[in-house]
Amino acid sequence: MQAPETLIRLTEPWASTYGDSAILPTLITFGHIAALVFAGGLAVTLDRGTLRAARGSSDERWRQLRELGAAHRLVVTGLALSVVTGILMFTADVEAYFGSWIYWTKMSLIALLLVNGYLMTRLETRIGLTPNAADDAGWRSLRLSATVSMLLWFAIAFAGVAVVNM
Repeated sequence: MQAPETLIRLTEPWASTYGDSAILPTLITFGHIAALVFAGGLAVTLDRGTLRAARGSSDERWRQLRELGAAHRLVVTGLALSVVTGILMFTADVEAYFGSWIYWTKMSLIALLLVNGYLMTRLETRIGLTPNAADDAGWRSLRLSATVSMLLWFAIAFAGVAVVNM
């Protein structure tokens, strides 16, 4: 699959600036990886806590629900920074990325991660509305969502490495 000529022409000034610089690729790639390490690391830690709390007491479940609510903004901020830096890297080499099935697989995994995150926050809200946060069916679903989240974060990291090396 080839990138549209219009997109190539539109991004050419940025691609040229990016390609002629030593510092821009370094800073943008660092920003991308740092954002993913931050957001993904926090998300995986929260997912692990959710898996643990799902087997725990009502008090543990309430603590985890509060922790999730407080941390989602940080995860979303990290994801937003990774999207911005990802767009900058994509537009620096549209032809290479546009034609890469691995790149589009990574984008699909990110879309699945966002859908899963949305569903997870809805579950958290629903569980939080129960009188004792012991909604076992809700916690089973939340546990599944946390497991899917962890798998997606690692699959995205793998795809990110693969897209650069293939």
